[in-house]
Amino acid sequence: MTPGTRKATQIANTNAPRRFVFLLLDKFTMINFAGAIEPLRIANRVSGETLYTWLLCGEGQEKACSNGATFRLDIGLDEMDREDTVLVCGGIDIQRMTTKGVINWLRREARRGVTIGGLCTGAHTLAKAGLLDGRKATIHWENQDGFAEEFEDVKLTKSVYVMDGNRWTTAGGISSIDLMLRVIAEGHGEDLANTVADQLIYSAIRTDQDTQRLSIPTRIGVRHPKLSQVIQMMEGAIEDPMSPADLAEDVGMSTRQLERLFRRYLNRSPKRYYMELRLQKARNLLMQTDMSVINVALACGFASPSHFSKCYRSHYNTTPYRERGTQGGQGGHAVAIPRLSI
Repeated sequence: MTPGTRKATQIANTNAPRRFVFLLLDKFTMINFAGAIEPLRIANRVSGETLYTWLLCGEGQEKACSNGATFRLDIGLDEMDREDTVLVCGGIDIQRMTTKGVINWLRREARRGVTIGGLCTGAHTLAKAGLLDGRKATIHWENQDGFAEEFEDVKLTKSVYVMDGNRWTTAGGISSIDLMLRVIAEGHGEDLANTVADQLIYSAIRTDQDTQRLSIPTRIGVRHPKLSQVIQMMEGAIEDPMSPADLAEDVGMSTRQLERLFRRYLNRSPKRYYMELRLQKARNLLMQTDMSVINVALACGFASPSHFSKCYRSHYNTTPYRERGTQGGQGGHAVAIPRLSI
């Protein structure tokens, strides 16, 4: 090959469309999948060029997402080109949907240097394959408790999305839109990415520095700085709960004032609210991990399994053991503390 021919070939490769391969797992979440594929389609349309192509792959011939819609797969777990980007589309019941065949295929493609990402709970599949060890990653907030317990070598963040080298992860929901707008901006400029965002009626493009959950004042429907500060301390001290007296002292008020604050805005005592936070995390761990009930109790600040079981039954009308027996390993969704109207 002459130098001129080699240079022309390199230019042709640079201008070749970038191919995305969407690995669909059973019960994947449609919104995160659509949020990734639609920006690519729109980028092609508004640019008048085929900048991106895509394929659907997986085990079998078709996959059903969590809302019941079915998608026909283009290919099976075939060998990819090294320039491809594989995006694992996860959803509910992710532990069971992460099969040995999928794990082995991802490991093989990773060894070949393929860029691999996980959308929504797809991060769990990547971590199970060992592809996120030592890397930063994110996953939907309701799956973070179980993920952190199972994959200690992953640097878990609360970001909307994370791009750590050739490993990408998103938090679920519409976060894949933000990821793909960044991909489009890096590949073809911010003007095109902004045009795609406008087509999507997407007025606030988030970055990997943005967190996925609403602020505490927005979540609880109350804008009171000291109340938000106390709740933040509670959320950060689940395994070793702080006493109401210590919480009150840290924000410069008396225990009685703290009690009145919670009663006024949240219609419950600080102790009750704290207990609900701990039980919520316990339920996440029971449903998303294989941790023993005893270890779940300890991770959520309960000194004994009997006390944990009593509190759990009072709140959820079932015992931790029955919860694990009927729904363990199902990757169910967390039950959030209800927002109260003020």
